[in-house]
Amino acid sequence: MDNQQMAIPSGSVSLSTPPAAQHKYEFFKVVQGYLDEAARVIELPEYIKTILSQPKNEIIINFPVKMDDGSVRLFKGYRVQHNNLLGPYKGGIRYHEGVTLDDVKALAAMMTWKCALMNLPLGGGKGGVKFDPNGVSRQELQRITRRFFHSLGNNIGPDTDIPAPDVGTDAKAMAWAVDTYMNTVGSLFRQSVKGVVTGKPVAIGGTLGREKATGQGLVYCIQEWAEERDFPLGGATLIVQGFGNVGSFTALILSKLGASTVAVGDHTGYLYNPEGFNPHKLQDYVKKNRSIAGYPGGKPISREEFFKLKADIFIPAALENQIGVEEAKNLQVKMIAEGANGPCSPEGEQILIDRGIDILPDVLANAGGVTVSYYEWVQNKRSESWSLEEVDTRLEKAMKRAYREVVEMSRQRKCSMRIGAYAVALQRIAAAYGEREIFP
Repeated sequence: MDNQQMAIPSGSVSLSTPPAAQHKYEFFKVVQGYLDEAARVIELPEYIKTILSQPKNEIIINFPVKMDDGSVRLFKGYRVQHNNLLGPYKGGIRYHEGVTLDDVKALAAMMTWKCALMNLPLGGGKGGVKFDPNGVSRQELQRITRRFFHSLGNNIGPDTDIPAPDVGTDAKAMAWAVDTYMNTVGSLFRQSVKGVVTGKPVAIGGTLGREKATGQGLVYCIQEWAEERDFPLGGATLIVQGFGNVGSFTALILSKLGASTVAVGDHTGYLYNPEGFNPHKLQDYVKKNRSIAGYPGGKPISREEFFKLKADIFIPAALENQIGVEEAKNLQVKMIAEGANGPCSPEGEQILIDRGIDILPDVLANAGGVTVSYYEWVQNKRSESWSLEEVDTRLEKAMKRAYREVVEMSRQRKCSMRIGAYAVALQRIAAAYGEREIFP
């Protein structure tokens, strides 16, 4: 999601993964299903749908890393470049033991739609390395990062393909990445390639507001939804699954608007506090301990109990395929704002729609991350540094414009918000293909 998330720990199946999701989930097939539906809605020319049905490039790299004990371990890394019609490939790098080519292809395609929806001059890409980032030392993590980015070589670049943080990676990983890249291009070009990655620390060319960007963008969409329905956010309750970067900042920003987080969950389990959690304290705890496990401010509950809690808003900000049929039947919320990519299965989503529960889809709702990444890239290219106020003002305008476009499309074409978001994105891509046509 071009989203920055906390690292997630070891274990063959995450505790935040529903039993139904432990068998093979074909994420790319699901995303292609949305593409097909949106293509029908706007009568997309068949040749454009054919081009978009597969990524342009699928890069798989097996690279060796020397571990702390002197042994050499082979890692498998991926970089999928889906489409660069509108601009350089753009998308996060994920560190997780469950990374697969299918997932990375799906996420890369979603980045194409996300950038087009937000009207950014960027295309879609995604990457990942298949390992448990919590199962290695900090020194090993640095060597893995540097070797992976070195191995990507000329496949990435500030005008070619621009990675960013995602699940299991953060600003520090991007600092190692940009330093590695700078040291491989030669001294003459070192300062001109700062924009090879986004989500960097501010001290080395990152932008103010990037860390909270995905959560901030999510809140702008929630505010638009609330305004449309005359729903007061002051006094509202929310439950949050995943309390890394996206979940924690969403809870934090909503708390300033008077909303209360009454339950949280992650890979270690779920906690409930009817009085509401202090999101500042919980965020600090998670940054230090890498999970909510052991946090004294809440009562442990089961995953099933979490999904049966009554609240106004649900923020899924963990991994894909978390809301299946059972979860969709059990949820007692008015609205779901997707901080994660693909948290609803198609079957679960249909049940939610039938029950009248609104869904702010991932392609729109969590696009604040890539939007502010674009702002960072622009600042790097111009050798500028924008204030936090300028970043937030630009982001608010962009998110609210996109929200209104998606709502209008879904109303005009009588489709879901998700298909409406895909349709707006596809129209922009189709217009570009229509003008440029196909190189012989």
